[in-house]
Order: sequence, then structure tokens, then C-alpha cells
Amino acid sequence: MPSSTIKAAVIAFCGVLLMLVVADPALAAGDAKSGDPVAIFIGQILLLLLVGRVMGELALRVGQPAVMGQLIAGIMLGPSLFGAVLPELRQIVFPDGREQKSMIDAVSQLGVLMLLLVTGMETDLSLVRKVRRAAFAVSLTGIVAPFLCGMLLGEWLPESLLPDANKRLITALFLGVALSISSVKIVAMVVREMHFTRRNVGQVMLAAAIIDDTIGWIIMAMVFGLAQHGTFDLAVLGQSVLGTLIFLAAAFTIGRRMVSFLIRWANDVFISEVPVITMILIVMCAAALMTNAIGVHTVLGAFVAGIVVGQSPILTRHIDEQLRGLITALFMPIFFGLAGLSADLSILANPTLLTLGIGLVLIASVGKFLGAFIGGALGGMSARESLALGCGMNARGSTEVIVATIGLSMGVLSRDLFSLIVAMAVITTMAMPPMLRWALSRLPMRPEESARLEREAMEARGFVPRVERVLVAADDSANGKMVSRLAGLFSIARRAPMTIVEVGPPDSAAGDDPLKTSMATIARRTVEEVEAPAGETVAPAQADVTTRKAKTETELAVAAEAKKGYGLLMVGLHDGEEGTATDQIGEAFGGPVAIVEARGPHAEDQNYPLNILVPINGTPYAERAGELALVFAQVNRSPITALYVADTTPARRVRWNALARQRNEDATLGRFMDLAEHYGVDVHVAVLSGMDPANAILRQLRRGDHNLVVLGVSPRTGSGRSFGRVATTLDERCDRTMVFLAS
Repeated sequence: MPSSTIKAAVIAFCGVLLMLVVADPALAAGDAKSGDPVAIFIGQILLLLLVGRVMGELALRVGQPAVMGQLIAGIMLGPSLFGAVLPELRQIVFPDGREQKSMIDAVSQLGVLMLLLVTGMETDLSLVRKVRRAAFAVSLTGIVAPFLCGMLLGEWLPESLLPDANKRLITALFLGVALSISSVKIVAMVVREMHFTRRNVGQVMLAAAIIDDTIGWIIMAMVFGLAQHGTFDLAVLGQSVLGTLIFLAAAFTIGRRMVSFLIRWANDVFISEVPVITMILIVMCAAALMTNAIGVHTVLGAFVAGIVVGQSPILTRHIDEQLRGLITALFMPIFFGLAGLSADLSILANPTLLTLGIGLVLIASVGKFLGAFIGGALGGMSARESLALGCGMNARGSTEVIVATIGLSMGVLSRDLFSLIVAMAVITTMAMPPMLRWALSRLPMRPEESARLEREAMEARGFVPRVERVLVAADDSANGKMVSRLAGLFSIARRAPMTIVEVGPPDSAAGDDPLKTSMATIARRTVEEVEAPAGETVAPAQADVTTRKAKTETELAVAAEAKKGYGLLMVGLHDGEEGTATDQIGEAFGGPVAIVEARGPHAEDQNYPLNILVPINGTPYAERAGELALVFAQVNRSPITALYVADTTPARRVRWNALARQRNEDATLGRFMDLAEHYGVDVHVAVLSGMDPANAILRQLRRGDHNLVVLGVSPRTGSGRSFGRVATTLDERCDRTMVFLAS
């Protein structure tokens, strides 16, 4: 960080102190006890945010996680530095009065729950399933070894370091937990930075850290139950274990579906700002109260709530910008700053405590390294990969600080022991990034890894994997019925919930009941009636379809619904409505729009079998259309043909143009065939040259008896719908069903 930035931070720090003292006459007189508690509270928040932000920025610039900078900021503001240099001024800003401390502690306690909520939301259980053998081996051995070391250390601790000699076992259990859990955030930060997220060792490391966190918080919750009773009691332990298991079982079955429903309901029904954030916080608080009621710590409830919320079809962008932003900007600096304030590293001047601190770091590091290394070997990893696992899993960071803070607040950890744990967390976390970078840089890429990474990169370029929900605008026309069928096929492929905005008067036979309207019926039947491939037995898909009746103009109704967060809009309106409303609908949506026009046999029967044609030319628009066509073909097991129209440059052009055209053709078809292989779809390829693209498409339609064309188009400016010359020609001359994908 530039020296000018540091100077500015120091000046700002002094300015905050000056403002705090000047604003309160009692503080100006040096009487902290009679000062305005609100002014002191605001001053504390101001200092923690300012110093935490500066130190977090400095930590990031030297390759360390921001939370370490925030923790060091708290240590600087505590007795280790600020209190040692200016003890009277520190006492004014951070008085020891119980009432004053309770104000900032309340914010910190809420911050713990928020941190665990976000940690749970970042927990990718699908990743754990992919590499479960190696991940479980690394996690279990990596937990058992340092946990046992921590337990033994707790049994050997001198009584002077114990807050209560009668609670030695509880203290030992807290030490075991603090030494055994890895920090998902720190591991993920370095793995992402090194671009190892999708490498085998990176996936195992992240999955093992996720399992570490999950098991660690479950153990933590049960230890909390024992600590509340003060002694080891099998009945109390049994109650904690049984209550925890029941809570977890309920959360990941009934709770998961209920939370998904509540989040979507809040998003779709409320018109006030950020209703999803409010609902997520309500879920977090409710889960925290449930775990508190069964006698375990509220952090388990917040963590599990985060996992369940993360598995729901939520508005990821909104949560990233709003919930995570608030936690990062406010709660993290305050919580970790207060944790640092509680630590007094001046105790390391005592040779006995310094020796104990060094031993704590060695026990934690060696125990975690050996456990993870052995687990990697048992999980089938190579020696170099196991070495990287041992280095990476040694990061403690925020997790240990939270555990230690809980132990300190419960009275099972002394202030000195808490300070040693914080020092251990700081040292192991700061040592981990350079060690892991060194270990990962020595890992060669396996051939199967390279092939998988190329396949995943190809898929990541598409838009289909990013679609969480589908919005459909349809009426009771042939276009509306066809778009409902195609939306149902897409919903099956992506397991994506679907919302249909029905335009026009209600169906006379169905009445106003949205569950009986024609478009919803078609979509549901499409989802539920798609047959399994021959020889396969699969459970029928569940149709997740919500309907809305458009009570205003079409474009206004769709625009209002589009604001609720969708990844794809599919439009099927009758001809008189389509030309005037589609432009405004697409403009209001702002994402990919698929416009469906039912022609040929589909104009009479939307269930008529599909024979798909998708023109490809290497442009991003054509690639997205090809991806959508493959989704339809995959689910409906329909024949599909990819048509490549070769460049019509005259043959008299120089030879390198011909070679360039051939390379473009090979690359375009190769990418599409790779994508088709990923979706498990057999594709027929047709190549036409020397023709106008629109004429080539019309010729292939007649030759191949195709009845559905999926065309990628680029929206053009101007009045009325305009997708370019090729689309206009097809719109006028094609007598087969058309899907224009504008993105």
C-alpha cells in the first residue's frame, strides 16, 4: 500500500478520536463512565470500520485474506498496541463498562450469525458429492489428528490458563475444535487465485474444507450443549446429538422445500424493496432459535440455514450485491475487530506463554498437515497432491476466531488462552497462502483434467447453465401453446421453475382459476409426460409452474414480472399482438428472449414430434441458439441437424481465404459437436456453400423435412421487430415453426 494511503489512514484515525472526544464533553474531561453511550458506540463502529478497511486492504495487497487484516486491526486497537501506547485514550474509546460493551457485542453476535449464513450459502454440496471419497478421507483424518492433539493439550494445560479447573474437559474440547477446522473462505481464496477451482486437487480441497466446516459446527454445537451444563453428562450429550440429527434431517428434507417456497413467494408477491433478503434473514433467525431450543449453539442454525438457502432458486446477483455487501462492509470488520480487541498479544512476553503459543502453532500445523496428507493418500491422491492438501488445509482464519470467541463468551476459555488461539489462527492463516501457492505450482495437469476443464469452459460460455428460472409470456394462440411446450422441455432439462404470464381473456371452460388455464396445463403435461429413454426407469418430473394473469397491457405485465429475476424469457403471442409488443417486452426484460412462432403441423398440434434444424456460423448468437436447440433435442429425444452455410466468397480469391474458411468451418462444427457430446445428443451435420444463408436454410428445411428452426439473432435498433435480413426473409417465407433467440 502506498505510504500516502497509510498516512491518510493515520490522519483519519486521529480525526475520529478527536471527533469522539470533542463531541462528548464528558469524554473531553476524561470521564468515560459518564460519557454518552450512543456517541461512544458510534465512535467504536467508526474506528473498527476505518482501521479494519485499511488493514484489510493492506492484507489483500500482500496476498493475505482481508479478514486477517480486520483481525489485526482489532489487535492494534486492543491492549496489544493502542492500549499499551495510549492506555487512557483507549479506555475512553473502549471502556470496560458492561452496559457499554453490550451494545457493540450485540452487533458482533448478529455478525457471527450473518457470517455463518454466508458461509453456508457458499457451501456447494454438489462438489462434495463429486469427490466424496477423497474429500471425506482428507476431512476426517484432517479433523481427527489435530482434534486429538488439542484434547491432549487441554488435559496438560496448567490450571493458571483455565478459567475453571472443573471445566477442563470442556476447555479441551474447545481446543480440539479450534485446532481441527479449516477455513473454507481462506482455502477458496487461494484456490481461486491459483485457478485450481476445477482441478482435481482444488475440488478435493474445497470439498474437504466444506466437510470440515460442517462437521466442526456440529461438534461445536454439541460441545456448547455440554458447556451449558458445566459437566460431562451422557444424557445431555445424547440430547444434543439426537436433537442435532433431527434438526439436520428436517432441514435438508422438509426445510429445504419450505425455504425454497418462502424465498420464491417473497420474491414474487412482495413489491417492496429486497423482500428476498428479508426472508433469508427470517429463515436464519428461525433456524438459530430452533438450534438454541434443542440446546446447541445458534451458529449451527445459521450455518444450516445458509446451506439450505444456497440450494434454493434464489436471486444470486441480488444477494451478492445486497446481503454479502452488507456483511462484508459492516459485520465482518466489527466482529473480527472485536475479536482482536479481546486478544492481548503482550502476554507473549511471558516465556512460558510464548513457549505454549509456539507449541500450539506446531501442534495445529503438524496435526492438520499429517492428517490431510494421510487422507489424501487414502483417497487415491498422488504424493504431490497430498502435499498440496496438507498445505492448504492448515488455514484456520475466521473459523477458529469464531470458535474461540464463543468459548471466551461462555467462560470455558481464559483471556490468555483465547489470545493464544487468535495468534495461532493468524500465524497459520498467513503461512498457508505462500505454502499452498508453492505446492500447487509443482502439480502437473493430468490428461483427464485437461479434457474436463476444456469441456467445462465450453459449457460455461453458454447461457443455459446460468438460467435459474424461466419466464413465459403466452396467450391462447398456437404460438402460446407451442411456447408453453418448449418452455416445459427447457424446464425439464434445467430443473428450472417456470412462471407463465397469460395474456388475453381467461379460457371460457377453465374460468379464472390459474391452475386450470390452458398454457399452464400444456407446460405441466410437457414436464410430466416426457417418457424415459428405453431401458431406463426414472421418476416422473415434477412440474414447477406458476401462472400470472396479465391484468394490464402485455408489455407492462411482462415487464413487472421480469423485475423479479429470470434468466430466460420465452414469448408466444398471436400475430396481431406479437409484432407490437415483443420489442417492448424484450427491452424491459434485458436478457435472452426466445420468440416462438408456431407454423406447419405445430399450428394445429403443439405436441407434433420435433425435427430440429439449427443454423450455426460461429457467432455467439448462433452458439446460444445451438445450445437451446440441443436442450430441446436432449429432453424430447428429437432428431437435430446442424446446418453450416459456408462463406460465399468467389473461388478466384487467394488461396489463404479458402483455407481460412475451412478452418472456420472446422472450428465452428467442432465446438458444436463437443457441446452436443456434452448434452448426449447425436447430431446430423449439413454443409451448404455458394448460397445466401436464408435460401440455404429454406433449402435444408425442404430437404430434411424439419419442422422447427432455432435461429440465433441480434436485435437491431429501429421501430418494430428487426432481427436482420436473414431472420426477416425466414419470417416471410418459412412455413415451419420458428424460434428466434435474441440475446
